[in-house]
Amino acid sequence: MFQSFETEGERDAGPERLAALRAEMEGAGIDAMLVPRADAHQGEYVAPRDARLQWLTGFTGSAGFAAVTAQEAAIFVDGRYRVQVKSQVAECFAPVDWPGTKLGDWLRGRLPEGARVGFDPWLHTRAEIDALSERLGPAVAVVPVERNPVDAIRAPLPDPPRGAVRDFPAAIAGRNRDEKIALIRETLEADGHAMAVLSLADSVAWLLNLRGADIPRNPVVHAFATVEAASGEVHLFADAEKFADVDPGVPILPPEAIVQALSQSSGPVRVDRDTAPWIFGHLLEEAGTRIAWASDPCIAPKARKTAAELDATRDAHLRDGAAMCGFLHWLSEVEARVAGGERVSEIDAVTELEARRAAGGDLIDIAFDTIAGSGPHAALPHYRVSHETDRALAPGELFLVDSGGQYPDGTTDITRTVAIGAPGEAEVAAFTRVLKGMIAVSRALWPEGLAGRDLDALARAPLWRAGQDYDHGTGHGVGVALSVHEGPQRLSRRSEVPLEAGMILSNEPGYYREGAFGIRIENLLAVEAAPDLPEADAERRMLSFETLTWAPIDRRLIDADALSPGERGWIDAYHAGVVARMTGRVPAEVAAWLGEVCAPL
Repeated sequence: MFQSFETEGERDAGPERLAALRAEMEGAGIDAMLVPRADAHQGEYVAPRDARLQWLTGFTGSAGFAAVTAQEAAIFVDGRYRVQVKSQVAECFAPVDWPGTKLGDWLRGRLPEGARVGFDPWLHTRAEIDALSERLGPAVAVVPVERNPVDAIRAPLPDPPRGAVRDFPAAIAGRNRDEKIALIRETLEADGHAMAVLSLADSVAWLLNLRGADIPRNPVVHAFATVEAASGEVHLFADAEKFADVDPGVPILPPEAIVQALSQSSGPVRVDRDTAPWIFGHLLEEAGTRIAWASDPCIAPKARKTAAELDATRDAHLRDGAAMCGFLHWLSEVEARVAGGERVSEIDAVTELEARRAAGGDLIDIAFDTIAGSGPHAALPHYRVSHETDRALAPGELFLVDSGGQYPDGTTDITRTVAIGAPGEAEVAAFTRVLKGMIAVSRALWPEGLAGRDLDALARAPLWRAGQDYDHGTGHGVGVALSVHEGPQRLSRRSEVPLEAGMILSNEPGYYREGAFGIRIENLLAVEAAPDLPEADAERRMLSFETLTWAPIDRRLIDADALSPGERGWIDAYHAGVVARMTGRVPAEVAAWLGEVCAPL
């Protein structure tokens, strides 16, 4: 098993650890301290050494941060975690809705003039600190700390990760590392930049066609890199022990050598204000080096998948689809056992699904801890089952499963919500609204140049008409055998990044009724040039989506009368596609079941 069901946070330790942190802050002359869930690479998933927020508060979500003063402590979380955080943190940490409440506003109302707010210069970006400083104004100083006070009170402090590095085949990547380096050099030269410094772990992995094992779930390498425009020379700053079986093709220097490299560089040096550690800009400024604040040059080409990457991920999705179809068939058989009184739990389902993915023989890891929520647990968008929370599947309830796999040639992410027995009217009505939004995005045609924010409302409109909504984005970018959450593309009301051919995104609208049920339906999509339009007067280049994910959607939860002819046509065509693609990939009994559950509406 990749997934563990142990309770990760230590809620009861919160008050004692908070007191120790405040003592450390007082000794350092700090009036407030920021504790993010972040590492120096701004990764969504962090190694145990960087799990400071979890260690301090008990909160295990993938996004959030704490702010601690001498009198108060707050933990800031978004809509995905507003229920979860209440059960995971001690009362000494007050949950704050974010981004509705800005950190600067919260601090400004609690700090006197002349106060000092401390931050770890490796864990925050220049954009974060500049925004906070501007919000606080000149009366409050935002200052870097020499040593993180949370690390000072942790004993023992976990070692840095040293996962083994492997090559990623150029045949799957579509470009070898020299071709990628040349691509980045072209960008630097066109923009007049002498050098770029890379801090995102997935950017470094993408550039050098490497994959790692430094953190669970996402196969990245904890490393920094510099790329020189004139010579094309690349320096990698990482623990050399991780490269025992791989030649990255570039010199390897210790991670800490990045400090000297930046202190001695000549500019202009390209630094990403939104992703690079604050200290990078500080080191360059101290050296008098000109900084070119610009986006990481790997982000855009990494997001636009090559033809080889798309071919590879299509195949990975078919193999993953076969595992998912087998699991859904198993789940259909579980219904009768549950109705007969047998206990089948969330953990049982997670274990079964992982075993089916592993049976294919090429599963490297799961893409994230499987979200498997029965009944009211499904209303927690990022619920993680543990031995303490494990709940039985029950007749008349919904069961939500959000999961994915990391394969040598692709990363998958799929959510299905299934009825255990006969569903209620409220559940069917809500599911159908979510499905209508998911279909609207899947069928979308739009002119080049539009961003995720322009399509996000398509998914929400059916819910809005019923006075409902959901508090997360509609979709995130996805890598190829890389990060399951990848920027810069998103389907979100806040995303201004234009969608381009080759980008992969999730399409996952939902609806959550706290204490009752939750619904989410998710497929992965690839942006492609739209087929030629029949209208002779079409004037603009249009884009559309190709569906990558193939597994049945529970027809028992669909109110077919509420669908338009076009929506009914889409779901019937999708289900026909599932049968066509899975026949020959799944056992005969699963294929026969697919023929039944994928029958036309």
